[in-house]
Amino acid sequence: MAESQKKQIKRQLAIALGYKPDREDVPTILAKGKGTLAEKIIAIAKEKGIPIKEDDDLVKILYKLEINDEIPPELYEAVAELLAFIYRLNQMKK
Repeated sequence: MAESQKKQIKRQLAIALGYKPDREDVPTILAKGKGTLAEKIIAIAKEKGIPIKEDDDLVKILYKLEINDEIPPELYEAVAELLAFIYRLNQMKK
């Protein structure tokens, strides 16, 4: 199989995180998917105006968690950076 064909076959991953600081101490996994399901998660986020940040390494790690799992302490810093990115985007929209 040609290299370009292998790249086309590569399955995309997507994770949806949720965080309500007034009710939760830690962000949680709301949804996750691979391939078509990942595309649907991304499409819904775009449709609802939810910011999307691409980070292949972080997604691969978070994908190992289950839906409703809290983010483990070793990922707090990476997820905090992601939340700060989203906060800045939301501030620019206002």
